Amino acid sequence: MTTVSANQRTLRKLLFVAVLMFGFGYALVPLYDVFCQITGIRFDTQANQVNSTGTQSITVDKTRWITVEFTGNTMSGLPWEFYALKKKLRLHPGQTMVVNYFARNRAAEAITGQAVPSVTPPRASKYLKKAECFCFTKQVLAAGEGKEMAVQFMVDPALPKGIDTITLSYAFFNTDRVSANKYGGSAVSEPPKQHGSHRQVTENTNG
Repeated sequence: MTTVSANQRTLRKLLFVAVLMFGFGYALVPLYDVFCQITGIRFDTQANQVNSTGTQSITVDKTRWITVEFTGNTMSGLPWEFYALKKKLRLHPGQTMVVNYFARNRAAEAITGQAVPSVTPPRASKYLKKAECFCFTKQVLAAGEGKEMAVQFMVDPALPKGIDTITLSYAFFNTDRVSANKYGGSAVSEPPKQHGSHRQVTENTNG
């Protein structure tokens, strides 16, 4: 009888702990929301989840159309031709797209270039998300070599209303000062490390 009573007490304790843990887990959601509101910090794994294309898993807004225009140019000191193979396209916010640019080295020697992006209107730049881009790394072209370079991107559905057209531009710089001076220009002072964001860059004019 004593053993039975002990077993019953143990069972009641286990049931109490299970109910307590369930209630605690249930309460975590509102407590977490309060924490986020107070601190401004949120650790949403869903918001940071990426799909197989490398972009965030975001719902496509099929009720809205955005026109994205593409331009490209080379700065003085870089003897390349460079342009977008597609001048513009229409897309839904949240829709992942790929656009190719083409570059050709017209010099008789290998040259390293760095593309620096910019977005207009400026307030749209943080809503244009690049998953992959030739601008993330330096590009080396052999003498006379030409190649296509891709940029994979999407426009965040949070883009403010009233912005219906975005222009994505790339300026290609020669990264070597001696080479740039040879071709009558100046080299980019220090190409910034780019991780999908658009950053400004200045030219080295000291020769």
